[in-house]
Amino acid sequence: MSETDIQLSSWAANISPSPTLAVDSKAKAMKAAGEDVCGFGAGEPDFDTPQFIKDACAKALAEGKTKYAPAPGLPVLRERLAEKYRKENGIDDVEAANVIVSPGGKYSCYLAILAVTSPGDEVIIPAPYWVSYPEMVKLAGGVPRVLPAEDGSGFKITAQQLKDAITPNTRMVILNSPSNPTGAVYNKEELQSLVDVALSAGIYIMSDEIYEYLLYDDVIHHSPASFSKEASEKVITVAGFSKTFSMTGWRLGTLVAHGKIAKAVGSIQSQTSSNATTFAQWGALAAIEEPDQSRAAIDGMLEVFERRRLMLLDGLNSIDGINCERAQGAFYLFPDISALGLSANDFAARILESHKVAVVPGEGFGAPGYIRLSYATSDEVIEKGLVRLKEFCGSL
Repeated sequence: MSETDIQLSSWAANISPSPTLAVDSKAKAMKAAGEDVCGFGAGEPDFDTPQFIKDACAKALAEGKTKYAPAPGLPVLRERLAEKYRKENGIDDVEAANVIVSPGGKYSCYLAILAVTSPGDEVIIPAPYWVSYPEMVKLAGGVPRVLPAEDGSGFKITAQQLKDAITPNTRMVILNSPSNPTGAVYNKEELQSLVDVALSAGIYIMSDEIYEYLLYDDVIHHSPASFSKEASEKVITVAGFSKTFSMTGWRLGTLVAHGKIAKAVGSIQSQTSSNATTFAQWGALAAIEEPDQSRAAIDGMLEVFERRRLMLLDGLNSIDGINCERAQGAFYLFPDISALGLSANDFAARILESHKVAVVPGEGFGAPGYIRLSYATSDEVIEKGLVRLKEFCGSL
C-alpha cells in the first residue's frame, strides 16, 4: 500500500503537532547523541517531585490501589480539591460534584472546550497563547478566533477588545493567568472587566490557572469564578499538579465547573480515558492534605525560579536586538527578537544548529517575532545559554 492510499480523518489531517514538544524532543535527541545543548524549550520544572508525594503514591501501590477509580476522580481527592477552591480561590459554591480529576492539565483544557463547544462555535483565544488552545478548539469542531494583545499592553487583552471580538457565534473565551508563554498576570480589575463582558454576552470562560502558585513581585492570583455566583456558573477553571509540584509525568489535571458541565465532562472522560491513574491520585491527595510540606516545596522552587528569572531577564536585555518584558508569573520569558531581522522560526532553527541553544519560536504562540525561553532549568544552562545567545545575535 502506498502512502497516498492512507486516508486520514479531517480531525487528524487538520491538527498541528506541539512546537514546544518538538523543540524539546530535538534538544533531547541531540543531548543523547552527545551534544552540549542548552535547553530553554520545555515547560517542565527541573526539580524532583517532593518526596512526601512520591511516598504517598508508593504506599498506594504497596496497598494494591491499582484498580479502576471512578471516572471523575477519587471521591476523597475531589472533596479536598473542592475545599481548596473554596478556601484558597474564593469560589464559595464548589462541592465535590463540581470537580473532575483528569489525566493531565492539558486534557482538562480539552474537556472544558469539548463540553460546551459544538461544531461551528467560535472560541476567542487571546494571543500570545499556549500552543495547544487552537488545536483543541479545532478538535472539538470549533473555530479558533485569535485576538492579539495590543502593543504595550503587557501581553494582556482589554475588555473593549473582547467586546469588539464577540460575534453571535462566540461560545467561549480562554483566559490564562499566569500566562504561558509570556508570564503575564492579570490583576483583579482587569479580570473583572473581562468577566463582565463575557457574562453580558452570555459566553463561557475557560480560566487556565495551572501556574496559579508561581508568582513574583508580590502579584496576587485571582480566580474569575470567585467574582460572583453568575461567574461561577459560566467559568470553567482548569489546573493541575504538574507545574506546582513538578509532577509533569504524573498526568493529573483538575477541572471545576457548574454541576451540569462537570457531569458532562465526567461522562466524556468515562468514554475516552476512563479515570486518571489511580495510585497517582493518592500522591496528589498528599499534596492537598499536607499543606505545610506543600508550601515548603513551592516556596523552595519559587526562590530558585525568582533568581533564575532575574538572571535570564537581565541577560536577555543586555543583548543588542533583544527586548524582554518582566514576567510576573509561571517560568517563562518571551523576548521580542524582531529587531534582529529574521523570523522567530529561522532564529530558533539556526541557533539550535550553530550554537546548540533550544528556544521555542513565537509563531506557535500566535506571536511572530518573539521566542519563548523557560527558566525551569539550571543556573549553569542559563549562564552558558546567555553567552551563546549573545554570540549568535552578534553574528547576525
